[in-house]
Amino acid sequence: MNVAIAGYSTTKFTLGQPSIENLLVSATKELFQNTKNLSQKDIDAVLVSTNNNKKYLAPILSELTGITPKIAQSIENMCNSGANSIVSGYSYIASEMADIVLVVGAEQAENSAQVLDWDVSRGEFTHPIFWGTMFTKAHKRKFGTTEEELAYVSALNHKNAQDNPAAYNTKAYTIEDIMNSKRLTEDLKLLDCSRSCSGSSAVLLVSENLAKKYTDSPVFISGIGQKTTSASFTKNDLTRLDSTIDAANQAYSMARIKADQVDVAEVHDAFSICELMILEDLGLVSKGNAGKLVLELYKTNDKKINPRGGLIGSGHPLGATGIAQIAEIASQLQGMSAKRQVKNAKIGLVQNMSAAATSSTVLVMRN
Repeated sequence: MNVAIAGYSTTKFTLGQPSIENLLVSATKELFQNTKNLSQKDIDAVLVSTNNNKKYLAPILSELTGITPKIAQSIENMCNSGANSIVSGYSYIASEMADIVLVVGAEQAENSAQVLDWDVSRGEFTHPIFWGTMFTKAHKRKFGTTEEELAYVSALNHKNAQDNPAAYNTKAYTIEDIMNSKRLTEDLKLLDCSRSCSGSSAVLLVSENLAKKYTDSPVFISGIGQKTTSASFTKNDLTRLDSTIDAANQAYSMARIKADQVDVAEVHDAFSICELMILEDLGLVSKGNAGKLVLELYKTNDKKINPRGGLIGSGHPLGATGIAQIAEIASQLQGMSAKRQVKNAKIGLVQNMSAAATSSTVLVMRN
């Protein structure tokens, strides 16, 4: 059974600390306001994507919003939680266990999922910035990647975020601003990094036969790929994201497309080097040439990659990030993205990942 996206919402990302319940309810209310004919009794399943340690959040959200679903559960997979939740909702509908699934993701700026305590291979260097700097150093050595190329990733994403009303930071930065920002490690500066923030996003998944009841322009999920390689990132090659390569190949095969057919993509730029590696490992550009592609996009004001500003420009509320990416691509394929709109976008892609790409999810979507 085909599965469509019939509604979505993304709240304003902030550095404040609203309660997780308020964040979840805000995105849910906004989705209901944005979606025609939708009532609480229509929802078969409520899935909550979050790394928050509070218990029973999906039933709590259901009660707070007047929904009495057959299925209510939370899904946690660090930064990849959002896309994983969408895949779970898709599976419920494809298996005919549900017809309508509400997926809501939320996170607070201060959250426990920024550090994976289990991974002893990290030693004392537990913060993600340390794997980010190892990726950066390895990519520089193998492909000659320059600090200026990395700076253009940040500049492009902050430039795109200026047209995203949900972004936590809409300030523009020059290449000089980025290259002169505070150095956090030998290879990463402050503006090479995404910022954990508070925010929420929601997506309504429906079976194909119900899609036109809730939207005049449904967007279909046509390809899905998922791969987990490990939990410890040091088991992986530091110049390639094997989980993304595998997940992308699965998604392209299911959607029956090739990488060069993708019109618009949201990728998981936790650090500037991640965007370059992801673009290469998705097959959108050859290895070692992603920096040149980003420079071209920046100079031509092309919003094909991360039109909402990515994680670096928009902010990174972990449990909401993948869902916000999917909401953006749905908006793009509907032609509803205003100043962010990519012209004639028909095929979109989302890449969401966790913990140094030890797991990745890739979704292909069509209008």
